[in-house]
Amino acid sequence: MNIRRFLPLFLILFFAGATSLVVYYKPDARKRSLPPVPVISVEIQSITPKQYRVLINSFGRIEPRTQGQLVAQVSGQIIEVSPNFRDGGFFEQGEVLVSIDQRDYRIQVDIAAAELANAKVTYAEEQVLSEQAINDRKILRNKGAASDFALHIPQLAAAKSQIAAANAKLEQARLDVERTRIRAPYSGRILSKSSDIGDVISANTVLAKIYATDLVEVRLPIKNSELPFIDLPEQAATDGSDSAPKSGVMIINRLGTKAQQWQAVLVRAAGAIDEQSQQLFVTAQIDHPYAIDDSRRRPLKIGQYVTAEIEGKIIPDAMVIPNSAIYQGSYVYLFKEGVLERREIDIAWQNSKEALLKHGIAPGEQLVLTPLGRVSSGTPVKRIDSNHKALADRTPAMGHDEATGVRSHKKDRSR
Repeated sequence: MNIRRFLPLFLILFFAGATSLVVYYKPDARKRSLPPVPVISVEIQSITPKQYRVLINSFGRIEPRTQGQLVAQVSGQIIEVSPNFRDGGFFEQGEVLVSIDQRDYRIQVDIAAAELANAKVTYAEEQVLSEQAINDRKILRNKGAASDFALHIPQLAAAKSQIAAANAKLEQARLDVERTRIRAPYSGRILSKSSDIGDVISANTVLAKIYATDLVEVRLPIKNSELPFIDLPEQAATDGSDSAPKSGVMIINRLGTKAQQWQAVLVRAAGAIDEQSQQLFVTAQIDHPYAIDDSRRRPLKIGQYVTAEIEGKIIPDAMVIPNSAIYQGSYVYLFKEGVLERREIDIAWQNSKEALLKHGIAPGEQLVLTPLGRVSSGTPVKRIDSNHKALADRTPAMGHDEATGVRSHKKDRSR
């Protein structure tokens, strides 16, 4: 009972002693040194103004410059067609493509020739009668004036008119015979045919659709933002002549396993903005697209889509940077005395690889080419010498701090 009475006192003394030991004999706290701040290695490019030609990308369809319909001018049965009168067949100017039975028209030639002969005989008779009437009038004592009809003057004029009419009828009959041989108006190709041998056709029947093969054209849309960078044909030739220089166009045919190129020129621009696309269309022209040469290029097909690169204006002092250095289309990073500087830019023109700047970067400034992600201005960076780029590519991989977005070197844990 006496021990239980003094137990609380013993517990108080025990805890007081333990507290004194902890206070007077506490362990030494060793401070750890802070890890080194990671430094980003970046590749830079010194910006230098240079002469730069703008290349405008576009697309369009191959279309013939000259296209029409092969139409029969006379009726009859088709008795012969050219071996080239097939879909896709090539033909030369003046080649007989379709022959129509001409026997009916030869008969009309014979009839017209007979009528012309009769008209000439009638005219000769009227000439004799007129001369005889004039001589009789001189012999007669009555010297009164004779009528024109008595002198066969109107009869002679009518006979002469019959000769002219018979001669015109003969020419028409001969022309119909000639039109039974339907000839090609130009060197070209059959787009599609609608008649063949044995068909009985009437006048004005469409036999085939054809197009000329000397030239083909491509209508190309131009973005409104790219119009200031191209010389339109209507602006180049102000005097109406065709001697003004034309912008070059590279037509690229991507049908097949390998893309092939065709040289073209810009020949004209549309007279108005297209209502649907609200863009201006220009026309490029390809000369002799089906000529045989050593290039062995695949022939261009009417209606196929092609891409095009149009030569634009030459900018004398252009500030051009790669697209990979642009972030969100509005800013870049510059290298300034060992730190990064974020700079807003204004893009004047841009293609798939590079951008032409209006302003934002001054000549001589150093553009950061290395992709950085989210990095704030003032971040320390280390410059990579362009001559040792290959060595920089073999450096350890860059890590990425999720909190700051800064990349740092990872230690090799395998060692």
